[in-house]
Amino acid sequence: MPFDSRGAAAPPAEHDAHRRRAVARWLLFMAGLVWVMVALGGATRLTGSGLSIMEWAPITGMLPPVSEAEWNRLYDLYRTIPQYQLVNAGFGLEGFKQIFWLEWIHRFWGRMIGIAYVAGLAWFWLRGQVPAGYKPRLLLLLVLGGLQGAVGWFMVASGFEADRTAVSPYRLVIHLALAFLLYGMLVWTALTLLRPRPDETPVPAGLRRLVHAVGGLAVLTMLAGGFVAGLRAGLDYNTFPLMEGRLVPPGYWVLEPGWRNLTANIAAVQFNHRLLATVTLVLVGWALVAAMRSLPRGRVRGAIHGLAMAVLLQYGLGVATLLAVVPPWLGTLHQAVAVLVLTGALLALHALRRSPAPVGAR
Repeated sequence: MPFDSRGAAAPPAEHDAHRRRAVARWLLFMAGLVWVMVALGGATRLTGSGLSIMEWAPITGMLPPVSEAEWNRLYDLYRTIPQYQLVNAGFGLEGFKQIFWLEWIHRFWGRMIGIAYVAGLAWFWLRGQVPAGYKPRLLLLLVLGGLQGAVGWFMVASGFEADRTAVSPYRLVIHLALAFLLYGMLVWTALTLLRPRPDETPVPAGLRRLVHAVGGLAVLTMLAGGFVAGLRAGLDYNTFPLMEGRLVPPGYWVLEPGWRNLTANIAAVQFNHRLLATVTLVLVGWALVAAMRSLPRGRVRGAIHGLAMAVLLQYGLGVATLLAVVPPWLGTLHQAVAVLVLTGALLALHALRRSPAPVGAR
């Protein structure tokens, strides 16, 4: 139990606040680990490393190969898949090691996230430090973390199919979406523990709706970016703002049935990602101007300002990545800053929460 400066037991309210802060700090630490995981995932994809480990070994896979015989065994497995035969044929054991290590680090980091979460949850749970009402949420986060590992393998396994040299774009987007969901829940739960009561700053209803729209569009843009990544669509149409000299590229709607253009047509997928990003940028600029005009300086206005700056930075990085024809370091940075945009959206939306209506006032 916490004590005050005189050595006396802290009042219950102060004790509860101490517990909430401690759990919130742990959750934010976990969110930081997930952020790094997203960046590692981007680097793994951009370097073509994600298919280098063909075994699902949650326990034994924590240890890297330690003998030449084990390296050769893993290399022989890799040589059976289309990516080796069509992309990396003949690059040798040393070339295999280069792509292997990045994928191993990605998986190892995921395991460390799981261990850190289970250890932290057990520490707070067994000491009775979990704030009232939060046990189901913390258990749900544990389940989502385990599910993410399974979905990751489900995604990787798609890359072993005949004639494939990369994972399924659909499974990639599911994996990315679940990572964003897990990160978002960690951050939102931590923010609620730190600030259980909504800010009392009066906010115009129109501004609140606008920021919600920005948050939704930002997430939609990120998921559209997953299809760009899955199809390697960023390697085409490397001009901006036009695509082959036109605003809407030729061949935008050529696949049948029509819905496949949204996920399998390189021209449409890249155009849609650009369009969603541009609309998000315009709306967040509008929200920033509205906030500057209608809100006093403080947490709410500052959160909207931070969101706008994150979107602007991400937009600039996206254009730079496209024009540079997606160098791995810049593509990885672009994916990492997507999490910054998500963070900005969460901070803004959390600051804009409404106070619950009094009983009987509905």
